[in-house]
Amino acid sequence: MKGKIIKGIGGFYYIKTDEGVIECKARGKFRHKSLKPMVGDNVEIKIENGKGVIEDIEERNSELFRPTVANVTRAFVVFAMKNPDINYDLLNRFLLLCESNNIEAIVCLNKMDLVSEEERKEIKEKINEIGYEVLFINAKEGIGVESLKERLEGNVTVLCGPSGAGKSTLINTLTNRDHMETGNVSEKIGRGKHTTRHSELIEVNDGYIVDTPGFSTLEVNFIEKENLKYYFPDFEKFNNECKFRGCMHHKEPSCAVKDAVEKGEINKYRYEFYLRTLEEIMNGRKY
Repeated sequence: MKGKIIKGIGGFYYIKTDEGVIECKARGKFRHKSLKPMVGDNVEIKIENGKGVIEDIEERNSELFRPTVANVTRAFVVFAMKNPDINYDLLNRFLLLCESNNIEAIVCLNKMDLVSEEERKEIKEKINEIGYEVLFINAKEGIGVESLKERLEGNVTVLCGPSGAGKSTLINTLTNRDHMETGNVSEKIGRGKHTTRHSELIEVNDGYIVDTPGFSTLEVNFIEKENLKYYFPDFEKFNNECKFRGCMHHKEPSCAVKDAVEKGEINKYRYEFYLRTLEEIMNGRKY
């Protein structure tokens, strides 16, 4: 019988199957393979003496370790439009983490009521031109939530973004229940607080939401410097146009990406973020 792990607590795994949710233990063979079942895993299970056992774990499309969840396919990258203002370096970093984990990112801009229509248009264009869809929402009022729900279908979706952006409120709104504790933004530091105990998948609209905000670490040192350029969708059509194979768009001559920046075909700020990140990876610095 096939199913998906939606929760794991104390060595027990809860598998969503066509016959309902079944509590299972994992076979000892997984320990010998240094393979531990993760929430989000697609598994093969067997019922023995009235108890469920995980027999096999299908190959994963993606793995996140903070939170620990497998096969995430989509991320809602949630930022507030005001209080706090958008930090574009931080936004770019979250987008980079999504790309490097093979997760499709959609930028969700919360507190849309705090800015003018003109400001919304300007911000949307800026993010669209680097290759990402933008959705405007007001999580507390439920505005724009239906368009997010449509995008849950067939996906395992994680919400990520800085503290205080409204991720916990949005999860509560999307799931129609107070699933997470939410905290007020501290006026002094402009950050939010939340508590989470374990990762769990909540079924919504023929898809799943991870109940834990994603990417609790923003380090990028696991990315190989040669691969960094492939995680920038706006570089894609220029990556193979450089004179030198393996060009990292840094100090090499006859670089198509640098030419595109000069011509305004690639956003200059975005390219500068790429260079800073490349140097961070090369120098082994932590964010």
